[in-house]
Amino acid sequence: MMSEIVSVFSDHVCQLGEGPSYDPGTDALFWFDIVNGHMLEKGLAGGAVRIHELGQMASAVAIIDDGRQLIATETGLHVRDVATGRLTLHTAIEADNPVTRSNDSRVHPCGAFWVGTMGKREEKGAGSIYWFFKGELRTLYSDITVSNSICFSEDGTIAYYTDTSSGLLMRVDCDPATGLPSGEPKVFVDHRSSMGYIDGSVLDRDGVLWNACWGGKVVKAYGPDGKLVRSVAMPVTQPSCPAFVGKKADRLAVTSAWSGKDEKQRQLDPQAGMTFLLDIPINGRFEPRVLIA
Repeated sequence: MMSEIVSVFSDHVCQLGEGPSYDPGTDALFWFDIVNGHMLEKGLAGGAVRIHELGQMASAVAIIDDGRQLIATETGLHVRDVATGRLTLHTAIEADNPVTRSNDSRVHPCGAFWVGTMGKREEKGAGSIYWFFKGELRTLYSDITVSNSICFSEDGTIAYYTDTSSGLLMRVDCDPATGLPSGEPKVFVDHRSSMGYIDGSVLDRDGVLWNACWGGKVVKAYGPDGKLVRSVAMPVTQPSCPAFVGKKADRLAVTSAWSGKDEKQRQLDPQAGMTFLLDIPINGRFEPRVLIA
């Protein structure tokens, strides 16, 4: 049952819906069905969902310019030609490791890209979080089981991330010019005694972090001090990642998943895998463009 503030944006069912990203230039939302190698696209004004077959697991997209996107996949960062759909490998990331794939990723205000990886079967400590900027790649954090919740303050001085398996959402000071961490990470939210798991997040202009709580059937908002300021009930058990959408970035799109559920559990969660819109007062912002060179 839908609330007045939550509606279905797309009833296309993803096994593992993730990585939503809004393109203000085309007024379209892009998102992924990771395990099936699909990138999906739909205009906010309506119309059919376009399914782009990528041929490999992929989880995140960033805008390079009007004609190109950067796609994070199980083999690395690929430049995608928007007109033709052609993918060209730009920077390999764990391409020789069949155990891992890309996961949560987001663009820092300076144009750097933080890219998370994880084991395809959530192998303990198999993943990492990387920093990519103008062609350079560095490992930031290793021994990560499920990389998630990567997002940044508008001025680029703070980064957030989690290893979902830890139950701890971390905050770290950042160099606004490069997007590199400039201090030691500290616990921002301790979620270990709460229902569900910390999944994807975005940070609005007011410093409020909006988090999809996997297994918790809710989107949670945390103030700059880490205290919970709002919870929005979702019609699915496994919301996975939010994104600001709309011409004013004042709405929230949220992906979801049925992954890990058996047939009986799916019947009890009939909208699992759909993508939703949240109409709530929100002071969002657009994703920066990524700098690849």
